[in-house]
Amino acid sequence: MKSPGKSYGKLSIKPSSIPRELIKVGNTNHNAWIAKVITLFPEIFPGALSSSLVGKALQDGLWGLETVDLRRFGEGKHRNVDDTPYGGGPGMILRADIMEKAIESAMSEVPKNRKHWPLVYLSPRGERFSQSKAKEWAQGAGITLICGRFEGLDQRIIDHFSIEEISLGDFILTGGELAAQALIDSTVRLIPSVVGNQESIIEESFQNDLLEYSQYTRPSIWQGYDIPEILLSGDHAKIKSWRKEQAERLTKEKRPDLWRAYCLKNNRDPGEDQEL
Repeated sequence: MKSPGKSYGKLSIKPSSIPRELIKVGNTNHNAWIAKVITLFPEIFPGALSSSLVGKALQDGLWGLETVDLRRFGEGKHRNVDDTPYGGGPGMILRADIMEKAIESAMSEVPKNRKHWPLVYLSPRGERFSQSKAKEWAQGAGITLICGRFEGLDQRIIDHFSIEEISLGDFILTGGELAAQALIDSTVRLIPSVVGNQESIIEESFQNDLLEYSQYTRPSIWQGYDIPEILLSGDHAKIKSWRKEQAERLTKEKRPDLWRAYCLKNNRDPGEDQEL
């Protein structure tokens, strides 16, 4: 029988009639945050998640990754998982009965409270993913992500399991796997100890509804461009104030939507004329 999926990191193993293949990239710590991904292409994972700080954290067991191969739950000789849409139209739809089996397998041993373990479908019609959503997920025990293909899921499976729909933005991908990796990366980096310097997370873009201020490093003069004098002053209070002003100005110029949210939260007028 074909394996139901790959597990990146050592998960707890319990007696089961369904075999589970382990890819040992490290020993996942007890109670580590776990991402489960339902996909037709488990070989795509861990992909970019095996690199840099997130990859090292996976290797060190600070979080775990498990893929659930949707094809294993398919029917017939070719393990079919999709069919033509009722009412006609192009493309194929992932079948509700097939997806039901995959979801029940993935969710069988996880917390029932969706606040602690969300069930998410990567969909272009979903709520747009945000930093606040990543922070919310990072505080839970894990997540199960469903990667769509073709024309997506039968609506009945979304309704039956009350699946949360999330989008990366107003564009289309061939499947949800790349989006899943982006969402996992964004969430995992917020887990304590994954990023060495937690201050870098506190001051980055989208914290407090502001974009990050401009950054500079050596050489101090490049192609005729100088470093802003305030950054060379050694006056940390003035530098902090300058950086906040920079963050506000950049947000107002580049992301008016974020600027309005920031002003609303801080009782300020988005159209104020004060110099930023």
